[in-house]
Amino acid sequence: MDMTLEYPGITGVAQVALRVSELERAVAFYRDVLGLTFLFSAPPSLAFLQCGPTRVMLSGDPQAAPPAGGPVLYYAVPDIQAAFAAVAARGAPIREAPKAIARVGGREVWLGFTEDPDRHPVGLMSEVPLADA
Repeated sequence: MDMTLEYPGITGVAQVALRVSELERAVAFYRDVLGLTFLFSAPPSLAFLQCGPTRVMLSGDPQAAPPAGGPVLYYAVPDIQAAFAAVAARGAPIREAPKAIARVGGREVWLGFTEDPDRHPVGLMSEVPLADA
């Protein structure tokens, strides 16, 4: 490998794309259940929402099959218990209740899972400072 080549300077993930079977139903989930900010639509089959510095692009395709694998998006939340109570109250299924999975650098990492209407897994993640850290 030629070490004189520069890396491309990636600073983060700008946008993620999800294929969904019913665009309006998916927009309602990401906007009204998860609370992402709706940005705009690009008819006939695209919608964009904001999640921190990252855009979520929903691409409507009535022939979209349920996901068989691929990346799982983990959304950062300050209080995972409150976040799960909020999404459950809005009708999202709880696939895996929040639980602590690791201790890292004076924090406890908590994960839990729901899913969107097309069965894409949706992870919620919180890093809680340890009392003894």
